[in-house]
This record gives sequence, structure tokens and C-alpha cells, in this order.
Amino acid sequence: MYLKYFFAAAFSFWIIPAFSQPKTPENQRVIVGAEQMEELLHLLCDKQTALVVNHSSLVGNTHLVDTLHDIGACVVRIFAPEHGFRGAEDAGETVRDGQDIRTGIPIVSLYGRKKKPGRQDLEGIDVVVFDIQDVGARFYTYISTLFYVMEACAEQGKQVIILDRPNPNGHYVDGPVLDTRFSSFVGIAPLPVVHGCTIGELGRLFAGEYWIGQADKINLQVIPCKNYTHRTPYDLPVGTSPNLPNTRAALLYPSLCFFEGTEVSVARGTPAPFQMAGHPGYTDSSFSFIPRRGFAAKYPPQEGKVCFGKDFRNIPMDTLRQIHSLNLALLLDFYQCVPNPESFFLANHFFDLLAGNSTLREQIIAGKTEAEIRASWQYELRLFKEIRKKYLLYSE
Repeated sequence: MYLKYFFAAAFSFWIIPAFSQPKTPENQRVIVGAEQMEELLHLLCDKQTALVVNHSSLVGNTHLVDTLHDIGACVVRIFAPEHGFRGAEDAGETVRDGQDIRTGIPIVSLYGRKKKPGRQDLEGIDVVVFDIQDVGARFYTYISTLFYVMEACAEQGKQVIILDRPNPNGHYVDGPVLDTRFSSFVGIAPLPVVHGCTIGELGRLFAGEYWIGQADKINLQVIPCKNYTHRTPYDLPVGTSPNLPNTRAALLYPSLCFFEGTEVSVARGTPAPFQMAGHPGYTDSSFSFIPRRGFAAKYPPQEGKVCFGKDFRNIPMDTLRQIHSLNLALLLDFYQCVPNPESFFLANHFFDLLAGNSTLREQIIAGKTEAEIRASWQYELRLFKEIRKKYLLYSE
């Protein structure tokens, strides 16, 4: 019933907002790793510390960098992922080295000329703390940054502490498992599209399955969330990136991101990115939007064109949270409804990197049904689920 609603319901200058959360008793409220300051400070005592953080690295309403700096922790370096330290860069935009204006701490970009810390970057560092809110999709690059940071620390004998945060899509596992021949920064490891792990669980998996280099040398510690299970609904305190501004976008992202490898717009350059999808040639003209260049979308796909398609902003949040599979029907629908299917997939083969194989694109072109496509990835998905069980920190 819920999938039918999701697939078929007719849907008639960005800043990262802070979302109000309902009042919850303290013994029921999800307490993220960064809020467990007493335990963290004990681990950081007398250590030179580097932080891998962005705008989502909050302790209450205060950034983790500011919190640790103000209480005297020895933070000597900040590593910035895609979208930058304060989360202001567009997707794919180079992040530059710099200095934090408030604290004076040097910032080293991990989304520019390099994506993995070098020996010089970690020189004098005892421990690296990773605290970034993820959304639970393989192609969201924060987990690739985690992978490379862990690998660098294993190689250079540095401790890693992950401050865990909930996964808004942690209630299901779905999609094709990455074929390692298609490895890239949007597919760093043999995970399914929706892996169902928190960032802390992924760190344990990367090390435990020896996916990172010299995994036997990693000194990893995770500070888990409290009062959290994989069934716990979680509203993001802030948007995770310029074009994922809220929880709705994060829940829709695993399915809609496939369109980034096609001519279909996912509404970058509108007030509701990843909450709508459209194309100028889509046959149903009952809903439309126009992508326009702006702060969070310098070159939005289909810029300035009227895009007809689907609006997902009116789906109840409870309905979105009860969906346990990728929306393949939407992808197949757009492929069948655009006037020139031969140009549907971008020539740069970015779709294959997102899918983690060339098979999904080939199946769509061949006219395979949704059921046939899903059946083709079930064996590897079952194998991954067995691996995943060994590293879970929270009940399902």
C-alpha cells in the first residue's frame, strides 16, 4: 500500500536550516556520540586531535569544533569533506584549504586535490575524530571520506574515534551491491545502494572485513548513540548538504539520486531539491517546476526549462519511513515517458557509477520489469546482510 502511494500519488537562496524537534523525555531522546562529552574528553586527554567535521557536527546547537576548543581540548587540525567545513559548497565543488575564522585552527580539504590525508597532514596527530551526519546511501560521499581517513590512520598508526549519529535510512537495506570494477568516490566499497548502517557501524565493517588497507593495524573506537535502534524515526537537526536540506529529502535521496546520471532533474535550483523530479519531455504535464541557477546550484540540470514530472512534498513522513525498498518504478516510468530514451542516460556513464554496475542501465534499456531487476540483485544482497549483522551496534 505504501509503495503504491509513493509510486503513483499525483503530486500536484538555500540555507541549511535548523529544524525544530518535538519535546522528548531525556530517557527516550536519541543522544548522539558527540553529546557524550565526558567519554570523549577522557579519550582525548593529553592528545593532539584532528577532527573530520562539517556543519552537521553539532553538540546541541554548538559546533563540535567550538565546543572542544572552548573547553580546552587540543584540536590542532580540521579535515573538511565534500561541501566544506561549514557545508556551503555545491556538490562536486572543490573545497579549499584554509583556517577556521573563530578558532584559528588550520583546515585541510579532503575534497580537492586529494581525498585521503597524507603523512604530512597527520604529522603530530595522535587521534582523528570523525563526526559527520550521513544519510545511508552508498553514493553519499561522506562515507568515502571515512574510508580514506580510516585507511590513512591505519597506515600511519593514528587512533580513530567515530562519534556515531543515526541513519535516517537505517531501517532497510536494498539495491545492487557495488561491483568493485565500478569503484569511485561515489562507490568506495562493495555496499548495496542502501546499506542500513550508521557511520559507526560502517567504520566497524570497513575494518572488520579488511576493506581498508592495513585494517589489522587500525585502532578504532566508536561512541554509539543512546536510545536508538534501526527502527527509530530520526529528524535531522540540520540539512546534511546544500541540496539535502531536510529529512524528507534525505529519505527520498536513495531513489532519486539515480536521476543524477540521467537527463532528469531532481529539482536542484529550486526551493525543494530531491523532493521533486522532472524533465521537459515528460508526458504528464499536470505538475512542473523550473530549475534556476543559485547558491546551491551553480549549473542545475535543465536550467531555465519547464520540467514536468512528480512532486513528493505532500507524501506523509510516516509513509516515507515505512518504505523499505528503492523506488525503481519511478526510474522506469521516466525512462519510458521521455521522448528520446536513447539520450536518457548521460554519456559520461555517471549512472553506472551510482548504480555500482552497468547491469541496471542495460536492464532498463532492455525493457526488464521491476521484478526482474530486483531479482537480479537478491543473492548478493543476502550475502551483504549476513556480513552487516556482525557489525551492528543497534537492534533492528
